[in-house]
Amino acid sequence: GPGHCSSAQDLLDVRATCDRIGMELHQVKFVREYWNEVFEPLVQGYMDGVTPNPDVACNREIKFKVLLEHARALGAARLATGHYARLDHTGGTTKLIQAVDPAKDQTYFLSSVPAEALRHAMFPLGGLHKSEVREVAIKANLPTAKKRESMGICFVGKRDFGDFISEYIPAGHRRGQFVSVDGQVLGEHKGAYLYTPGQ
Repeated sequence: GPGHCSSAQDLLDVRATCDRIGMELHQVKFVREYWNEVFEPLVQGYMDGVTPNPDVACNREIKFKVLLEHARALGAARLATGHYARLDHTGGTTKLIQAVDPAKDQTYFLSSVPAEALRHAMFPLGGLHKSEVREVAIKANLPTAKKRESMGICFVGKRDFGDFISEYIPAGHRRGQFVSVDGQVLGEHKGAYLYTPGQ
């Protein structure tokens, strides 16, 4: 619906891009794994008073675990993604290093992916600036060459995050009071999970 992920359009875009470059498309669903390994821990984290990052968990638990295992089972030697990051495989180890484009660097979001998984990864965009990637896509006449990039948490869409997460937090965790260190009630809040520890 409006304000949610455009997964149907994304699939059409991927299919059109695969057709354009002559690549076979394999569609897989990891809904259960995502729910168990990313979403439920996200909700629990908010209830525990921390500010979890679902993108970090998704990369670690889904893309570079479940998806990588699936790709390897299909016979793939490596999993290439569109992350702006680079890898250094020298000295018998795999190190994650910053992308050439500091404005697009995504190493933070890959920081909890184990080195063993990164050993089987490729980040072809990591050595390019975003403008160069756009140029390559336009020259190759890719269907997504001029598509706006996605930002934010996919499954939330354009909804207010506080409203979204409130749908999954039990009622007992919702409302409460702001209390000063000397015990004075300063006001009410709609749920402590709506605030990061710094707030």
